[in-house]
Amino acid sequence: MNYWIYFSHYAIVAIICWIICMLLQVPKSTRNKTAPILLFAILGGLAMVVFTYNLWQHLGRPPMRTLGETRLWYAVFLPIIGVITYTRWKYKWLLNYSLVMATVFLTINYLNPDTYNKALMPALQSIWFVPHVLVYIFSYALLAASSIVACYGLYEYYRGNYKDAILQLANNLVYVGFGFLSLGLLFGALWAKEAWGHYWTWDPKETWAMLTWLGYLIYIHMRYRYPDSIKPVLITLALAFVVLLLCWFGVNYMPSAAQSVHTYSNT
Repeated sequence: MNYWIYFSHYAIVAIICWIICMLLQVPKSTRNKTAPILLFAILGGLAMVVFTYNLWQHLGRPPMRTLGETRLWYAVFLPIIGVITYTRWKYKWLLNYSLVMATVFLTINYLNPDTYNKALMPALQSIWFVPHVLVYIFSYALLAASSIVACYGLYEYYRGNYKDAILQLANNLVYVGFGFLSLGLLFGALWAKEAWGHYWTWDPKETWAMLTWLGYLIYIHMRYRYPDSIKPVLITLALAFVVLLLCWFGVNYMPSAAQSVHTYSNT
């Protein structure tokens, strides 16, 4: 029996919990509501954690092979990031962004389900497969959040309401996300050596992964070199995410992807 048939049940529970979480924030004052807001955000996230764990057990392999399976992991990690940032900095908009994006990923998976079979090609049967994919997905989720912070910062900058706390939040997200991104590159190189005999082959996906890494490195360098700069670094951060999106799924639509071993499978 295909465990995927239960996806809609878990997804509906998660989405309902997240809607309740956001409705609790409708009054401008959220005093004495922090606990229930976090509770429903966490309950929705737990629903997706349970489904992903059970799917993993049913398939007998990590659910990380197809694009749909990676979307599932974003629906797991984004609420976690939203809850952490809300707990630490009380940014309601960032929590809501995380929950809305997780809902979008779940909706896409419901409307366009992949074929979740148990097959796993030999190259993916490596100890580096799981850590490589997990740290990359987590880093992408963090860096996506940082890009939203950058766009929000630019909006506030042009309105004349910019606050240093906005850029500080972006820094925190980027530094952690960049660390995981670097680990992803390292694990990927070790995996490539084991599977294909080379640490790096300039595969299209590898090339764009390096460009993504350099994009965020440029941002970090600008923050260090020009600590008082605001607009240029926010624009750089927003553009770095565009490169990340091209690396994530844009490569699949490029002519060079035909020779790539990293394109996501749909079966």
